[in-house]
Amino acid sequence: MTSHNSAILSRRAFLVGVTAASGLLSAGNAVASPSIIRGAGNVRVLRLDNPRTGDRLSAVYWADGDYIPDVLAEVDFLMRDWRLDLKKKISPATIDIIAATHRLLDTSEPFTLYSGYRSPQTNKMLRRRSRAVARDSYHIKGMAADLHLKGRSVGQIASAARSLGAGGVGRYSRSAFVHVDSGPERQWGR
Repeated sequence: MTSHNSAILSRRAFLVGVTAASGLLSAGNAVASPSIIRGAGNVRVLRLDNPRTGDRLSAVYWADGDYIPDVLAEVDFLMRDWRLDLKKKISPATIDIIAATHRLLDTSEPFTLYSGYRSPQTNKMLRRRSRAVARDSYHIKGMAADLHLKGRSVGQIASAARSLGAGGVGRYSRSAFVHVDSGPERQWGR
């Protein structure tokens, strides 16, 4: 094992430990504000599963005022366009919205990611199949995610996301997911 790999493993061990401890440190809920996570504590945790790729992530992505670049790179990979295996930098504001929504739902179950980044080609293909896919989707910009939780309803997830007062929130009850993005504040769907 190289020293680089040892450093990554050591960092991962640290992050896993901090992630476990963060549950004990994160009392209270995120405060709805333009900064989304004001008052959220010294660590921010993201929990995502991507069933299309089998990728999973449960990690501290922000600690003591700074995003953790290695974890953000893992988020970019997990949220990639799986159809074409293309990555794009995911907006940290979008990651904050996902994490804050999850925190408000008070569950340890990770979000299931239905869609993260979409290449323009993938978005065009999906638009041909559904009128619900926007031409200039925030998915293309790395600013959106479609999320599901088995243990919470679409209404509960959407309500938590809307309470943040930031970004777009779309309810897709028939498909059992909620769209969140870090674009202008707006809402739609049932």
